[in-house]
Amino acid sequence: MKKISNNIFFFTLIFGTFMTISSNSWLGAWMGLEINLLSFIPLMNDNKKNLLTSESSLKYFLIQAFASSILLFAIIMLMFFYNNNFYLINKINEILILSTLLLKSGAAPFHFWFPEVMEGLSWINGLILMTWQKLAPMMLISYNYMYTFFMMSIILSMLIGSLMGLNQTSLRKLMAFSSINHLGWMLLAMMNNELIWLSYFFFYSFLSFSIIILFNNFKLFYFNQIFNISMMNPIIKLLIFLNFLSLGGLPPFLGFLPKWLVIQNLINMNQLFMLVISTCLTLITLYFYLRLSYSIFMLNFQKNSWLLKNTYNLKISSFSLILNFISIGGLLMTFMIYLIM
Repeated sequence: MKKISNNIFFFTLIFGTFMTISSNSWLGAWMGLEINLLSFIPLMNDNKKNLLTSESSLKYFLIQAFASSILLFAIIMLMFFYNNNFYLINKINEILILSTLLLKSGAAPFHFWFPEVMEGLSWINGLILMTWQKLAPMMLISYNYMYTFFMMSIILSMLIGSLMGLNQTSLRKLMAFSSINHLGWMLLAMMNNELIWLSYFFFYSFLSFSIIILFNNFKLFYFNQIFNISMMNPIIKLLIFLNFLSLGGLPPFLGFLPKWLVIQNLINMNQLFMLVISTCLTLITLYFYLRLSYSIFMLNFQKNSWLLKNTYNLKISSFSLILNFISIGGLLMTFMIYLIM
């Protein structure tokens, strides 16, 4: 029965997102966001024994309900004053709409709830929160462009996502701050080209899916667990940290391709200031990924006879191997396909 109800909520979750994307009015888009929200709350509470899950679902509901109420207020005000020459009121309404959409997507400076909610979720629900739940607000943000507000949110998202990930020991919080950093890149791509930000979103979703499948399979939530598992299977250690480097955007992995598209577009648009800022801040994320990889690859562990072999299920599925192979070698495969074509 529980599985059937989860399937229904998952279907309405997808339906709410598509309703928001395909809506031709702000009110219809708001209704789609509400259906999406009310469908995700029961999915978050799949583990009744974990108090952190209930806390995270309550935090998520309060933040999203607050954002939805302000969004509805701004939409009503926009409908009242749209045809009138109230420039200041219309501008305030646009700022309110954009602020609430950034709050819903978890972009800086409205990001404070996002890592706390991520910390209490399972990996699958965290994946939905980091990828699918961002799609509808991001599509609405692309309709409501404000240059100054965009620039502030982009720089803050990249800065906070980079600096706050430096001292994290929780993998879920690290993925949350990484998501905030990638969200800044998506907003940057959105400023110039809608196709590029959609491509970036697709690549980011794929990379997050490939690494979270590993975390979920081996029940990894903290870095010390990776140290423990790396003593037993060095192949898993290699896959995890190559995926980390791909997610950070290090060439020649697949994660570099969407950043390359954005950088090329910024060069074509002659936006050199944002190019330098975004590249430098992304180097910070690569720094802590490389620091973690270096420390674990360079340390030699000795196998002790009292280590329990059955602590983790160390079998890697073929599906997970295919995902990781694409994530690690996808850029080279893209070059080969391009040369063949």
